[in-house]
Amino acid sequence: MPPLQLLRSLSTLPDITPSPTPTPTPTLKIAPSPSESRSGEGFPTVYSTLAPHALTHLIFQHYDIEVPKGCRFWHRGLSDIYLVETLGNDYILRISHHHWRQESEIQFELEFLTFLANRDLPVSAPLRTRQGGYYLTINAPEGKRYASLFAYAPGGVAIGDLNTTQGFLLGETLAQLHQTAQTFIPSTHRLPLTLNYLLDDSLHIIAPFLHHRVEEWRYLIDTCMAIKKQLKNIPTQAPFWTICWGDPHSGNVHFTDDNQMMLFDFDQCGMGWRAFDIAKFLQVSLQSGLGRDVRDAFLRGYTAIAPLSALEETSLQALTQTAYIWSWAIQVQSLKLSDYSRLHTSYFTRRLGRLQQFGSSDWQLF
Repeated sequence: MPPLQLLRSLSTLPDITPSPTPTPTPTLKIAPSPSESRSGEGFPTVYSTLAPHALTHLIFQHYDIEVPKGCRFWHRGLSDIYLVETLGNDYILRISHHHWRQESEIQFELEFLTFLANRDLPVSAPLRTRQGGYYLTINAPEGKRYASLFAYAPGGVAIGDLNTTQGFLLGETLAQLHQTAQTFIPSTHRLPLTLNYLLDDSLHIIAPFLHHRVEEWRYLIDTCMAIKKQLKNIPTQAPFWTICWGDPHSGNVHFTDDNQMMLFDFDQCGMGWRAFDIAKFLQVSLQSGLGRDVRDAFLRGYTAIAPLSALEETSLQALTQTAYIWSWAIQVQSLKLSDYSRLHTSYFTRRLGRLQQFGSSDWQLF
């Protein structure tokens, strides 16, 4: 069967439909003055790098923070991250990419973080602007981008990765987050983490790069069909279905010397299966080589707060494969704009090989 026909065959499989989401409502936005940022009228742009010195002026104008002494472009990922240093404290300024997130999605995430922080969950919540908003709207040359400011999370990423104590604590905290999230009522809409989004949309992104590799494409399609079949019976109501962090792993949490933690980077959050968040942790941990003892400690920590059903436990491997395919598609989308040279044959060969490992009988051991 040709690749496109194989892709269309997915539409015949049952999909998991979440509960209805609230009707989106207007969101607050605060646009900087034209002197601070303006849309360009020159050559069309898909991505621009915003000047740190201009951002320093912008945030000092709109936030009650100490006098800034510097702003550095810290990291380019799915968003642009700037380190803002002041005379008293350090802050993280996150600027969304125009092609990646819509305003309603940004609003959902920042509302959710504020909700969790107000209930004593250790998450890095956005600071409010002087006008009470969660973010600033910047008219970049390519279109609107959204800037949110966070206090720098105390501590740091675990040196040499998590130990068993930290893994257990992170699992406990994720379970508490899932339980607390059950009562969150968003004011805006964000795509839920359904199989239609995680698998079908991901396949459409990957498909153009495998059109000449029919057997490998067939394997990818068959894998997704098997995943859908295995996951079709997981309930989509509480406690199984909640708001997920979306990207829980050791790189998105800071620990202090006495193992106090702070979670951050909820850019991929959304309604989904709680077991998917566990699987996302396993997917990243397996790729990074995190030890089996730490992965087991994480699961013990989670189930000490929220025991999983037998169906959820047996679904973890399929959900880990799902998380891997989703992260693969996200990376492809990013590389298409930032580093297309990496999307060569060997890249996809490595990715397919790793997916086969995730599907093996000893997937938790390697």
